[in-house]
Amino acid sequence: MNLAYWIVAGLLALFYLYAGTLKVIRSRDELRPMMAWVDRMPLPAVRALGGVEILGATGLILPPLTGTAPWLASAAAIGFVLLQAGAIAVHLTGEDRRVTLNAGLTAAAAVTVWLATQW
Repeated sequence: MNLAYWIVAGLLALFYLYAGTLKVIRSRDELRPMMAWVDRMPLPAVRALGGVEILGATGLILPPLTGTAPWLASAAAIGFVLLQAGAIAVHLTGEDRRVTLNAGLTAAAAVTVWLATQW
């Protein structure tokens, strides 16, 4: 179980670290080709979402790695499940109805929650 957690959580953390960093440092015009929904959100909200993703990615890795407050890994994974539920809602209410990636990320985060509670 421990190896499975590190594989799934590591991949999830890499994805969210990358996506969050893009949201924090890139302009709306640079984000638009990848994320059509950014035009419907205020830029500070997009930046805050990026910061939350970076913090969540950190929460998946650092607590289990250091052994300090390992429950934070479960909390971060639950946060990603909720984040993706919101992302699916945003996609479905807009013109971009592609939610396959969001569904996959939701499933990966749910598996991470389960794996984090097994050790």
